[in-house]
Amino acid sequence: MEKTPRSDVENRSSPQIARIGSKTYGTVSADRQKEMSGLEFVQGLARGTLPLNLLAQTLGYDVTEAESGRVIITVNPSEAHLNPYGTVHGGVVATLLDSCMGLAVQSTLEKGLGQTTVEFKISLMRSITPQTGPVKAEGVVLHRGRRIGTAEGRLTDGQGRLLAHGTTTCLIFES
Repeated sequence: MEKTPRSDVENRSSPQIARIGSKTYGTVSADRQKEMSGLEFVQGLARGTLPLNLLAQTLGYDVTEAESGRVIITVNPSEAHLNPYGTVHGGVVATLLDSCMGLAVQSTLEKGLGQTTVEFKISLMRSITPQTGPVKAEGVVLHRGRRIGTAEGRLTDGQGRLLAHGTTTCLIFES
């Protein structure tokens, strides 16, 4: 793993970020985030010009599409995602849906605003295994107010079958 220093990135354990292939992983500094709209931030994640968070590296997911009010995250389920029963752990599904829904809300924010999840609910519809193949988590904003944003998320397989879905409520704040 090659490490590359970046002035606009913070990593709590080091001022460097990790680079794997064309993606980098770390944390965008608070000062840098304030300079960007939410859409610029999320599109930077999708384009690879900004680092994905370290949880994305751990779970192997990627932000692949971003437009105002809509974000897609993809992952190829592997053995590393399995629970003791042999299916993808519900925590992985929850992370994918929480991430795509929260980033969808983030994509609607002006410079100087941030968001955080207040609550979310998910429903698991089908078992997911490595044989399921690549899955897509799509988050779409339902409502964006001054202090609260809501979104829904859908996790689907390559055939478009619904694997899980959820909703979120996010608090919007000055960053």
